[in-house]
Amino acid sequence: MRRGLLVILSGPSGSGKDSLLEELMRRDEDVRVSVSLTTRPKRGWEIDGFHYYFVTKEFFQKKLDEDSMLEYAQYGDSLYGTPKGPVDELLKQGKTVILKIEVQGAEKIRALYPDVLRIFLLPPSLSVLENRLRLRETEDEEDIQRRLSIAANEITRATEYDYIVVNNILNYAVNDIAAILQAERNRASRVKYLISEVLQNA
Repeated sequence: MRRGLLVILSGPSGSGKDSLLEELMRRDEDVRVSVSLTTRPKRGWEIDGFHYYFVTKEFFQKKLDEDSMLEYAQYGDSLYGTPKGPVDELLKQGKTVILKIEVQGAEKIRALYPDVLRIFLLPPSLSVLENRLRLRETEDEEDIQRRLSIAANEITRATEYDYIVVNNILNYAVNDIAAILQAERNRASRVKYLISEVLQNA
């Protein structure tokens, strides 16, 4: 069995990462999304253990002390991190594992997995992004302005990624990422085993 494909998906808060990943998993049974730990409060529509594991800062620190996290980053006043064990197990099973992480966390993952595929999800504009944040009705004005400032900085680093996908219409963005994943799965450097199988079955 070939090793799975590890993918980083980054993008500003409000760029639509959760909605995109839910639709992508619905379409592709080989896609798995790594569930991150976070210390931020759960939003009303979120499911603990599906969107994130919502934990205390004390629990988060315990996992760091046990060296069981691939990476972690602070975003605003909250901590986010990726558990290591589930990611490595899914890769061994040949799954496509997507890490939904921030730009600073992406740097750490690339140092550990140099062949990781990096995709940046871009909003059509900052005004659209601001509107999406306001429609969520989960942040106060100070938090919205802080997220917009962080977003502007993150967007300047989008060119560090392998692909940039604009999320203007969700289905189109999902189509783009699905096509990227299929192309990367078929990359010759990843499927050399197929050549030997074909020759053996001649």
